[in-house]
Amino acid sequence: MNRGKYNAGAYIRLSREDEDKNVESESIKNQKSLIYQYAKENNFSIEKTYIDDGYSGTNFDRPEFKRMINDIESKKINMIITKDMSRLGRDYIGTGSLIEKYFPERNVRYIAITDNIDTFIDNTNNDIAPFKAIMNDMYAKDISKKIKSSLRAKQKEGKWVGGRPPYGYDKNNHDKNHLVINIEKSEIVKRIYMMFLDNYSIANIADALTKENIPVPSFSYNKINSNVWNSKTIRDILTNRTYTGDLVQNKRNKVNYKIKKIINNNPKDYIIVENTHEPIITREMFNEVQRKLPKSKGRRDKKENNLLDGLLYCGECGHRIMIMPRRKRDNNHYTICNYYRTNIKLGLCTMHSNNYDKLEKEVIDVLLSKLKKQINIEYIDKKLDKVVKKSIDNKRIENDKILFEINKINNQLDELYIDKLNKRINYEQYERIRTKLEENLYLKEEQYKKTCSVNNTIKYNNVVYRYINNILKHKKISRKLIINLIERIDIHEDKTIDIKVHFKKIV
Repeated sequence: MNRGKYNAGAYIRLSREDEDKNVESESIKNQKSLIYQYAKENNFSIEKTYIDDGYSGTNFDRPEFKRMINDIESKKINMIITKDMSRLGRDYIGTGSLIEKYFPERNVRYIAITDNIDTFIDNTNNDIAPFKAIMNDMYAKDISKKIKSSLRAKQKEGKWVGGRPPYGYDKNNHDKNHLVINIEKSEIVKRIYMMFLDNYSIANIADALTKENIPVPSFSYNKINSNVWNSKTIRDILTNRTYTGDLVQNKRNKVNYKIKKIINNNPKDYIIVENTHEPIITREMFNEVQRKLPKSKGRRDKKENNLLDGLLYCGECGHRIMIMPRRKRDNNHYTICNYYRTNIKLGLCTMHSNNYDKLEKEVIDVLLSKLKKQINIEYIDKKLDKVVKKSIDNKRIENDKILFEINKINNQLDELYIDKLNKRINYEQYERIRTKLEENLYLKEEQYKKTCSVNNTIKYNNVVYRYINNILKHKKISRKLIINLIERIDIHEDKTIDIKVHFKKIV
């Protein structure tokens, strides 16, 4: 073909790996200068320039590369010039397919300047192009391994290497590998934990934050309405151990250096380093939330919330038992082993089908029977007054001591604010000290609430057991009571059930 008939496209690519290595020869400016000089010397006309800055060559999901392909299809260009083959791509299969099949089929001439490859000229360099593509692919794989190894080393040292910090934290301006508390957002995190421990459901918490127009975290899973908090966002906050001051990383990985798909790692492969940053919540609070969370795990918003949702397990394989929707033909709904359901063709486990309504009644009857055996209200009534009189003085002294400490912290906060107004301390000092004082204040107030709300353990238990006694008479059990009393229910293939409860025998 006559060279004057070529409409050339200059394709330029720079990956972040190249940037990190500070390779000047690979810079956008250098590539562009080299290609334009080559075109001038060979009388080629550069019609379009395509620049993918910051994109890996291990795949072809690049915006300017796609635009170049569209221009080839619409016959706007019929020549591609790159600095070398690695700029076109480092995936040897894809790059080889482009050079040996795609370009020739569309009569497109490809030139890689420094590799001395020109597909419209018969030379030995064209013959070794596939081997160069393999070498470029191996280079990309080696770089990927080195980067991954470097990241793992930093993670094991307790350094943050993620892009976006967890909600409630920011990257330290002076050290991007260290997390610091975001005062405003951390208060929302604390509130979410406290609401959950106060028996708010995850959906209730999400609704409350949405109604108050509290900004949604940037990682929110709500793709329909970015102003609405959803249950998955709340659950992820409630299960994130990072809020206790421990750095938890390596939770997810790419399938490999060519594929962008992310997969979740097994928890045993997580990299956890304790006490790397300031906590937002206590370990005790986090552990208590985890204890309560399994009761709600996997429950979706649905038309009918069943009393035993999230508590049923297969007695044989240990996986969860699902409660299926009611069938139209008989208005009944049945249980099924989730492990069996997801592996039907493999024959793993068995169906464990039970009429749910009958199962629920049986569980309630067993629970009521256990409660009757565990509680002796009359005995508690006789002992209650003696115990209360003996302990009330000690409780009053304890309450007064805690109240004194609360007042002391409040006075310190007032003095701290005055110091800030008088510019005796700067804003950062104020925020750091205020955060510490408010954390102590919260702990003391929670301690005071417990001691005030319960004159003594026996009196509190008496109220609980009286309440349960009323339930025994009327046989009405709420979802809240079920969660507080039952840890799990194992359903066996022979339809027998085992109920694991929280409470202990009270004489």
